[in-house]
Amino acid sequence: MPPCLIFNKTELKKGTGIMKNFVQPGHSLECVAPSGGVTSGEPVLINNLLVIPSTNADVGEKFAGHIDGVYSVDKATGAAWAIGETVYWDNSAGKFTKTATSNYKAGVAGAVAASGDATGVVRLNGVGVTQEAGA
Repeated sequence: MPPCLIFNKTELKKGTGIMKNFVQPGHSLECVAPSGGVTSGEPVLINNLLVIPSTNADVGEKFAGHIDGVYSVDKATGAAWAIGETVYWDNSAGKFTKTATSNYKAGVAGAVAASGDATGVVRLNGVGVTQEAGA
């Protein structure tokens, strides 16, 4: 028998097939919108998890928050990005940056971006984020 087998989606549903504890693939999680609500496509920090909402949601409403994948996002100007460089989420500015200090490690650059670019491409890590130490 090969070390890995390919199963169809029906076989992977919770309580069916071979994986009795499977819940879902985990690319998005059901979240509750914080104060101010959320806007589709605009990153938001939910506790220690950076998510990209798939829909708009008012405070207290549920929404699907994507935790991995590649997205075009707002980027802090002043630094160029190379593919694969670590990027951080600046929660105060609402932008991704290469500056680690006081920001959250979020993923890597998914494309080259010039220092003056206001947007960049980010590949989210899909893991909880921790704020880096301040200066």
